[in-house]
Amino acid sequence: MLKPFRRWQTLSRSLLSLEPGDGAVWTVEVLHWKQLTTEDGRPVAHLYRNGAHHAESPVPAVFPVPGGVVEVQASAFGLKRCHHLPDGGGERRLVPDPDSGEGRRARFGREHPVASRWIGIGVVALLVVPVLLMVPQLLEAATRVPPVAERFGTFTSPVELPWWGNVALGLVTAAASTERALRLRHHWLLDSVG
Repeated sequence: MLKPFRRWQTLSRSLLSLEPGDGAVWTVEVLHWKQLTTEDGRPVAHLYRNGAHHAESPVPAVFPVPGGVVEVQASAFGLKRCHHLPDGGGERRLVPDPDSGEGRRARFGREHPVASRWIGIGVVALLVVPVLLMVPQLLEAATRVPPVAERFGTFTSPVELPWWGNVALGLVTAAASTERALRLRHHWLLDSVG
């Protein structure tokens, strides 16, 4: 049976639902912390029909439901995607539980659209800056490898952050990526940095 969402599960559990018109409520549950206990490090998605366990699959997952499928994809920071793809084409995002992190972020977006938009812009900036700061450092490290240095020469990064600067950059990037995951937003480069 599907357990109710608890507030302390905000960042560790995703719970989204769909009513495709067959009289049932289909709910997808992903326990993000459980990926630490799986052999391949992938979270497992569970599908419930009217609160009763119906199916499970490692993520990425595709669950058949009446009139289409539900597609679930995760990142290191939460869900990338949880959409219903009807047989006739198109797609729609499943509705998050109001108490979940995704549900509370969606409510904030509806109640404060301007602030939400500015937060989204700020978060993208917080993800672009680490890319710009980390690429020169990684390039310098790569050109220090003897075969690479012999063939291409060495590169000295104009950016050299202390260890605590790189740690702070990592924490900010993780927080920004988590905020994007709560909105089910994902970009292959920006959300893969952290």
